[in-house]
Amino acid sequence: MDESGCTCKVGRVAADRNLAVDGELVERWTGEDRQSTRDLAEWFNKRVLRAALTEAGVPTKDGDIRAYHRLLTDDDVTSGDRIEARRELQREGVDTDTLDEQFVSHQTVYTHLTDCLDASLSTPTNEERIDDATTTVGRLQSRTEAVTSDTIERLAEHGALDIGAAEVFVTVQVACQECNRQYAVRELLDRGGCHCQ
Repeated sequence: MDESGCTCKVGRVAADRNLAVDGELVERWTGEDRQSTRDLAEWFNKRVLRAALTEAGVPTKDGDIRAYHRLLTDDDVTSGDRIEARRELQREGVDTDTLDEQFVSHQTVYTHLTDCLDASLSTPTNEERIDDATTTVGRLQSRTEAVTSDTIERLAEHGALDIGAAEVFVTVQVACQECNRQYAVRELLDRGGCHCQ
């Protein structure tokens, strides 16, 4: 059972699924290998998914949990694949509507950590800020590539677009207005700034 006894969504879901997660959430957020609240929401939601499968008597392996979680939550999953995953889980006795309602967002995890558990972060270093920014931009680029690729594929399948096998590339460029140099965003972040500075 959740240790905090709080009534926020994370506390309610943890209590309902008999998950003791508070200590690990705080450690993962504030510890040496600090994780973002997005990563923590994914970690928590996978714990909820594992608990739902266990309650339904479905054998669980880490690979299955990752695959089901991706199929149920990722933006780049087609609606057909998501529906098929939900049907598969329902045949196994999992209430997917309740599962959807119990998944939490990163904002909900942040609120639980700060309001219910009184956890706080020390001020991040510049290196940590750059690492976080690199991760954020990388995820956005990957998501844009996946969504664009899926859109082109659907249009081609329906005859709305005439194209052979397609590969999508997304690059983000940053231009320094002082010297007019351009950088790929990751290059700029890795360098720590523009040459002219």
